[in-house]
Amino acid sequence: MAENIHPIFDRILSRSDKESFLNQSAKVIWFTGLSGSGKSTIAEAVEKKLFQEGFFVQLLDGDNIRTGICNNLGFSLEDRNENIRRISEVSKLFKNAGVICLNSFVSPTEEIRNLAETIIGKEDLIQVYVNAPLELCEARDVKGLYKKARAGEIKGFTGIDSPFEAPANPDIEIKTGEMSVEEACQMVYDKIIKRIRKV
Repeated sequence: MAENIHPIFDRILSRSDKESFLNQSAKVIWFTGLSGSGKSTIAEAVEKKLFQEGFFVQLLDGDNIRTGICNNLGFSLEDRNENIRRISEVSKLFKNAGVICLNSFVSPTEEIRNLAETIIGKEDLIQVYVNAPLELCEARDVKGLYKKARAGEIKGFTGIDSPFEAPANPDIEIKTGEMSVEEACQMVYDKIIKRIRKV
C-alpha cells in the first residue's frame, strides 16, 4: 500500500501563510495529569480567554476524542499509546493550519508524552502538568471513576492499578489544590502569550 501514497505537503499552503492570516503562532498546549486533577476545567478556561483575546483555538479532550476518532480503543498500554499517537497527529494538523491546539489528556507515562513530542515537534509543544495529589482527585471523583476502580469495576485505571509518571521537566506546573481555576488560567496565559502572539 505504501507505494500508492503520494503526500502533497509540498503543494499546499504553508503553516506560515495560515499563521499570518490568523495573526498568531500555532502551538500545541498539552495538559497532563490524573483524572480529576482539573485538566479539562483549566483547558476550557484557557480556551475561552484566548478566544476572547482574538486567538483561534481548538480544544481536544479525552472523553470527546474517545467518542469519535478513538472510539475503538480500550485502556491497555498499547491502546493508550495509539490514542496519544492519533491525538498527536490530529494536533499536528491543527498546528500546520495555524491553529492553537489545547489538549487535555491523562497521558500517564514519559514514553507516551515523548511520543507526542516526537510527532508534534519539541519547539511547538508546551507541556502543562496539572499536579493534584491522588487523594484530592479521589475526593473530587467527578465521574465516579475512582470509586469504580477501587471496587475493581475498572481495570488499569491510572493512579490506582496503573502508574502515573509525573513529568520531569514540564514547561508549566499547576498545583490545583493551591489555586483557583481563574488563577491557574492566568498563570498558563502569562506563560504562553509570548509564544503564541505573532511578532
